[in-house]
Amino acid sequence: MIGGPGPVMIRGMGGEEVTRQRVRPGTFRRILPYVRPYRGLAILLLTITVLGAGITVAIPLLFKVIIDDGVIPRDTAVVVWVAAAAAVLALVDAAGKLAAARLSGRIGEGLIYDLRTEVFRHVQRQPLAFFTRAQTGALVSRLNTDVIQAQQAVTSLLSMAVPSVLTLLLVLGTMFYLSWPITLVAVLVLPLFLLPGRLVGRPLQRLTRESMHQDAEMGSLMHERFNVTGALLAKLYGRPDEEADLFARRAARVRDIGVVTSVYAELMLISVMLLASLATALVYGLGGALVIDGAVQIGTLVAMATLLTRLFAPLNQLSSVQADAMTALVSFDRVFEVLDLKPLIAERPDARPVAAVRVAEANGGGDADGAVAAPDIRFEGVAFRYPSAAEVSLASLESIALPSPERGENPPVLRDVTFTAPAGRMTALVGPSGAGKTTITHLVPRLYDVEAGTVRIGGDDVRELTLDSLRETVGMVTQDAHLYHDTLRANLLYARPDATEDDMREACEAARIWDVIAALPEGLDTVVGERGYRLSGGEKQRVALARLLLKAPPVVVLDEATAHLDSESEAQVQRALRTALRGRTSLVIAHRLSTIREADRILVVDGGRIIESGVHEELLDAGGLYAELCRTQFAAARPDPERDRLPEPAVAGAPHPGPGMGPPPGPGMGPPPGPGMGPPPMGPRGPMGPPPRG
Repeated sequence: MIGGPGPVMIRGMGGEEVTRQRVRPGTFRRILPYVRPYRGLAILLLTITVLGAGITVAIPLLFKVIIDDGVIPRDTAVVVWVAAAAAVLALVDAAGKLAAARLSGRIGEGLIYDLRTEVFRHVQRQPLAFFTRAQTGALVSRLNTDVIQAQQAVTSLLSMAVPSVLTLLLVLGTMFYLSWPITLVAVLVLPLFLLPGRLVGRPLQRLTRESMHQDAEMGSLMHERFNVTGALLAKLYGRPDEEADLFARRAARVRDIGVVTSVYAELMLISVMLLASLATALVYGLGGALVIDGAVQIGTLVAMATLLTRLFAPLNQLSSVQADAMTALVSFDRVFEVLDLKPLIAERPDARPVAAVRVAEANGGGDADGAVAAPDIRFEGVAFRYPSAAEVSLASLESIALPSPERGENPPVLRDVTFTAPAGRMTALVGPSGAGKTTITHLVPRLYDVEAGTVRIGGDDVRELTLDSLRETVGMVTQDAHLYHDTLRANLLYARPDATEDDMREACEAARIWDVIAALPEGLDTVVGERGYRLSGGEKQRVALARLLLKAPPVVVLDEATAHLDSESEAQVQRALRTALRGRTSLVIAHRLSTIREADRILVVDGGRIIESGVHEELLDAGGLYAELCRTQFAAARPDPERDRLPEPAVAGAPHPGPGMGPPPGPGMGPPPGPGMGPPPMGPRGPMGPPPRG
């Protein structure tokens, strides 16, 4: 099983320490490089915007000409031609706005693509510890919700802010040209239009961040409850009401934030409209008096009033620019939080490929059998502890699972581990749960880096090797093999995309799964369902073994790879693995000692240390922990004379019998007694020998 990075403390759902964080300084400067690739489109967008701003000013001036030079003198020709010109300008303006919308969309969608792909690649480079802590829904929210909101805000700023400023300047300049007294009165009111944005900017920033956080929490909850394992757990424990209440509470918080946000937005709109009405009343009052006095013409007053209405739209947009800017900054800041997480596992600039891969390339791809030369594996004084939360994760991605402040670092998991797994041989790791066996196997493909000591493959420190060559060299099958929600073919080709149909069939036959696949209506094109849940546990495990055999790596790690198989399937797969592992360096973890008693070497792990080493018979004779584990498993599988005399009737659907609770194991149902596996000599403690430690 995957070791966790240490204790966590559970906090409430509010997450105020996360949502009250302010945007970090320098966020705006970090946004500019993402916009720079689209500067050509942005310049074209600004050009169209300037043209649109000019048309916005030109049409009211044409209205002035129609009234002063056409209507009042009763000149029909002027009225017709100028009105036609105004109509043409309106059509040009509409076409320009359509082109601006297309350009704005291309810039925005390009921005989404760039951000998403960069975040996805960056997350893929994170260590395994990152994924053991981060909530999947919160992480997905960064790639979806936050990136989209960042794009929308940037697009809004490009398509609204700049045009609004240009329009505002042109309209005010024209108004001053037409009548500076009326314009001066209007200008005195303009600063009031900026007050609503200033007043609600900071609260809106906090609400935006909290809304994103709550949306991510809801996404995490739905992701956990709607996948197969989560749905199965909820149904088995029968807590649908509690689950619904939990979701309702989180949805209610999102609703409440949405209500407050809408009130702020409406407050801004109402304020702007009120100020616009006051400004219009002032213009008509003062302008009407000037017309009566003969200071200005009536056409000028109409043009001034029309220009004033053209002033309200950019002012309204500018009043919401701060909200859009805050949304953009918060969204980008949350995305940059993820991008700022430095991967703990990084490839050195001078990294080289694994020795086995170099040998294979020098020999034209491998030996006569097509298998590459297998390297040995050496652990030299290895010490390891799982990284702390601050090193691999973010509090905002863990939601209620925040790092415990009482503990600075996690306890050591491995201490001075030294051994050699010979090239082309099987080395088995046994020991009690939590001893560090899986952690040892995770250090081989460099899922983690050691704290002290060195892990070597083919004599090279794994930290000096390229990550691609490590992935090509090391193949792994875990106890809970994962299959993607795709076809069997796609899941197999994930290991080797260039594999042929015959290659896949050969691998499936070796894993004893081909008969099952061939019986399916769609064969290899059968969709296995989320995490492979359309297959049984044993079938899914054999597909994972077939995927490993298809990859055919020189180093193989099996972490309880046969744990979900029945005795008959396990025996078949063991025979397949015996052939497949020949000539390959293999590390095998198994709690069923019958599966590893033929290993070339057995390492007994306890408390993060190698406490015993040898072959099966030697370790039995030593009478240490390995012998105790053997005696314990033998006793669990040993027939009970009392039970044999009084057999219990079988009950359909009854739980699997434990030791001494069911019929004696039939052929293949228990670990076959190999050399030294028979009953231990009778001693003062009875046939069980000394009791197991701990």
